[in-house]
Amino acid sequence: MPRRFPAILVVLPLAIASAGLTPLAAQTAKAQAKAWTPGRTPDGQPDLQGTWVNATITPFERPLQLAAKEVLSADEAAQLEQQAAANRVESAPRAGDVGSYNQIWFDSGTKVVKTRQSSLVVDPPDGRVPVNAAAEAKRDYNLGHTADSYEYMSTWDRCITRGVPGDMFPAGYNNAYQILQAPGYVVILAEMIHDARVIPLNGSAHVPAGIRQWNGDSRGHWEGNTLVVDSTNFNGKGWIASNAASGRIKGIPESDAAHIVERFRRVDADTILYEATIEDPKAYAKPWRVAMPLSRDPEYTVYEYACHEGNYAMEDILNAGRALEKAGQN
Repeated sequence: MPRRFPAILVVLPLAIASAGLTPLAAQTAKAQAKAWTPGRTPDGQPDLQGTWVNATITPFERPLQLAAKEVLSADEAAQLEQQAAANRVESAPRAGDVGSYNQIWFDSGTKVVKTRQSSLVVDPPDGRVPVNAAAEAKRDYNLGHTADSYEYMSTWDRCITRGVPGDMFPAGYNNAYQILQAPGYVVILAEMIHDARVIPLNGSAHVPAGIRQWNGDSRGHWEGNTLVVDSTNFNGKGWIASNAASGRIKGIPESDAAHIVERFRRVDADTILYEATIEDPKAYAKPWRVAMPLSRDPEYTVYEYACHEGNYAMEDILNAGRALEKAGQN
């Protein structure tokens, strides 16, 4: 069945982000890189092409109770997977609650990442994003006024984009990416909202500073077998993450000062190691980094994400806000 969902945020019982590189993962990747050399496209690029997925139950940020624990033990990973399975049991909605999607619609993974990392955020070392107070206040204000106006809703709710690098962060479903390569270009198609990023590799400079875009301006180059994508020129209207799986980072604004550097390195036939370094002095005390494996899945079919065509959620939310105002409850 085609995956055609309205862009509404679903609060999940367990964070469903993917985990990143730790020293253990880095050692594994280094060993893999020595033993395996990627193929080449006809024009000589390291071959990243294919359909890749990143669904996992590993949380976006490290839970506070894990403190400095970067890697889970096998027993801890198994316990987390058992807990996630228990949370997927269907239950009837409360009286007066229309409920949400049932579990057949979700595709958020059942396992922690194979490196058993405890969070997707890998730097700072505690696995926590160094958000500043002003950014948190802006997040809280927007989330608290969702029913007031569309301008307070996420760009995902509005079917615009999930942003960069937000579109690479795992969500509750549609966690697939198709990578295509042509001479001088790499194209990354994200299943969610069917965003297609066409990234030039010709060494050209970023567009002038006066040109600002939702997903910034991306320029790519190769460092050995690693694709490096540098993105600037954001318009300051988006969010760094817009899905519930990102926890407290959902709704943190992405300012016009944001600078994102992503790295894609294929370490074996079925794995790309993805990293993103986020620098935005208007939102964070210092740069921070996420990392996760992308797993090849040649059997996965990427269907069109018909967002606007089925998006009644935004209109319904605003209508509910007006109804509450009329009743004197808002």
